[in-house]
Amino acid sequence: MKLRYAYNTNGAANHRLEDALEMISASGYSGVALTLDHHHLDPLAPDLEKRSERLARRLGDLGLGIVIETGARFLLDPREKHEPTLISPSKKDRLRRLDFLTRAAGIAAATDAEAVSFWAGVPRPGVSRQDASKWLVEGLQSYAGIAGEIGATIAFEPEPGMLVETLDDFVSISEEVPSLKLALDTGHCLVTGEREPDQAVREFSGYLGTVAVEDMRRGVHEHLPFGEGDMDLEAVLGALLEVGFGGLVCVELSRESHRAHHAVPEALQYLKRTEHALEETGERQ
Repeated sequence: MKLRYAYNTNGAANHRLEDALEMISASGYSGVALTLDHHHLDPLAPDLEKRSERLARRLGDLGLGIVIETGARFLLDPREKHEPTLISPSKKDRLRRLDFLTRAAGIAAATDAEAVSFWAGVPRPGVSRQDASKWLVEGLQSYAGIAGEIGATIAFEPEPGMLVETLDDFVSISEEVPSLKLALDTGHCLVTGEREPDQAVREFSGYLGTVAVEDMRRGVHEHLPFGEGDMDLEAVLGALLEVGFGGLVCVELSRESHRAHHAVPEALQYLKRTEHALEETGERQ
């Protein structure tokens, strides 16, 4: 078995989407993790259905699978990062986030995406954890119903600093929304310190909808190129192979857009070298 790798377009933010897709394909990736944004398939612009169908054809031409990402910073509010969310105090704002997520699910269905990845959000000042959790469950249940009708797989990502930031938090939420898959960012395990990343892969293998990899330092939420942090990448890839994960393993290097023309091929080369080292280790044993 070979792992399938994708590169996230939030790490190619200075490139046109078409140019980013061509670069990712030419570098040898199996897919793309597309962060919907104003410059990369704007989900709020007209003719979304036609643009999604055109993207699907282009992905087919390039031989790329896809995961849909919804972490654009200022798409919905140009003055507040990542707002509004499913836990915003205003019901109108929560519905705006749900509308965006619904559009993402439609794009996922049109492009045969493996999953839509999304997160909870950060509670606003004055919002109790009880209220935020109630709104989140309501939003997730609505979204799960919508996604089920559309035929899209939705995967929830625990995010450091947000209402749901650990894998144990995810378990609690998934009990309320059983159809929810997990979007596991292995680097986040190093930030929260809850589990070793490879342990998380094994423990939550039955939940996995999509997986992200990058390097990180323990306790610091900063996405780094491979080899610059504390990630035991060989252990993570070994765990993914062990559990038979067949989905896209997405490289998320949002801080590397200024050098994406180098970072995109470098990341895949590092992953392939690491996977080759695993194979050699296995042959010697």
